[in-house]
Amino acid sequence: MGSEIEVEDVWFSYYGSDYVLRGISFEVERGEFLAIIGRNGSGKSTLMRLLVGLLKPTKGRVIVKGMDTRREKVSRIAREVGFIFQNPDDQLFCKSVEEELAFALRNLGLEEGEIQRIVEGTLRDFALQDVRDVYPRFLSRGDKQKVSVAAIAAMDPSILILDEPTTGQDYRDSKMIMEAVKKLNNSGKTVILVTHDMRNVAAYAERTILLDEGRILADAPTRRLFANGELLRRCGLAPPQITELAQSCAPMGIRPDVISVEEMMEELRRVLRIHAPIHRREKGSP
Repeated sequence: MGSEIEVEDVWFSYYGSDYVLRGISFEVERGEFLAIIGRNGSGKSTLMRLLVGLLKPTKGRVIVKGMDTRREKVSRIAREVGFIFQNPDDQLFCKSVEEELAFALRNLGLEEGEIQRIVEGTLRDFALQDVRDVYPRFLSRGDKQKVSVAAIAAMDPSILILDEPTTGQDYRDSKMIMEAVKKLNNSGKTVILVTHDMRNVAAYAERTILLDEGRILADAPTRRLFANGELLRRCGLAPPQITELAQSCAPMGIRPDVISVEEMMEELRRVLRIHAPIHRREKGSP
């Protein structure tokens, strides 16, 4: 598929102080859905800002779509990388949802006819037609975040980076936002999700990077990483509750890498099928 992002032995420090990131290296393939997790202070936010060019590596380099972020303007990188803030109020400032979607497109120099076509399609794709004329700050937090994602999606970047997009959301709003992001990923967008919500990591990310004290402790398929509960707990994290339940049931024959309720139900059915014939034989024995 080809790499969209290459992070090569990156070290970073603020104002010559201790290094916040230490020898970070990884690649992100086109169309991947990658999660970056770690406790507060692990370096996640710094890494994000390096990926969009807001910060420059102290040592090493970051290559985004062939652009070396040390030399490229942030505005040029922003055409390829959409960054969605944790707080949607930091990103919304127009008088209506429709204007919010059109704003960046006008800055890109598109003609009004093309802008309207894109805006109408985005309103439809994100089910925002009913609030098109609403002042974005009057919306619920979930709808604000959906508008933030839609405004970035309208610009058609190749890469989406999301900083804690579901913080403070209830289950319905969280799922609505993540399903919208997954739809963009299914259309070919590369997605990088930075979050503390392990349920969303399990449900959506194919691969997960675990940061701790500025270093990568693990870079693995999400299922395999979550099976290592001891490593996660050492970093102040915990796998989803369903994974912890599966691990506690491992002596019964349940796989320890279960990451969803549906998988757990299937595992229980499998184990019951195995043990049912034994139970029937024992019941019929004299």
